[in-house]
Amino acid sequence: MARDASGSDSIVTKSIAAEEAVLQVLKLLLERKHTLSLAESCTGGLLASMITENPGVSSVFLGSVVSYANDAKVNLLGVRRDSLHDEGAVSETVAHQMAQGVRLSFQSDWSASITGIAGPSGGSTKKPVGTVWIAVVGPNFEERKKFFFSGSRKEIQ
Repeated sequence: MARDASGSDSIVTKSIAAEEAVLQVLKLLLERKHTLSLAESCTGGLLASMITENPGVSSVFLGSVVSYANDAKVNLLGVRRDSLHDEGAVSETVAHQMAQGVRLSFQSDWSASITGIAGPSGGSTKKPVGTVWIAVVGPNFEERKKFFFSGSRKEIQ
């Protein structure tokens, strides 16, 4: 089950729903001739894998950076060390910097980032297991949203 930060239930992101969402995004990108890049942490490349399962995406999907370690976030995506130190890897600021960094690296029209705590350990009172930040950056658009997922590590991912 997934809840947004306001506590209201949102669509459960089971495999079929996620695949449908990916197809909708790809359709829009193809129609508009826009490109996409990703920065993934807790998902370990799962979203990029879902995208590349679809034929013909090479014209819109430029690539992905799996930046699991903080040094990778800094060195590959330009995330600021002070942001990691002050707010942690699972934060609005870091998710935003990841999305901005991967967009700049790939020169894509759109980018998205995912950073979170998939568990079973690593959570805290302030950031429990299942806390996930997603950021999207595009032409004249920036969105950051916090989610709380429950379940096993695989379900959270």
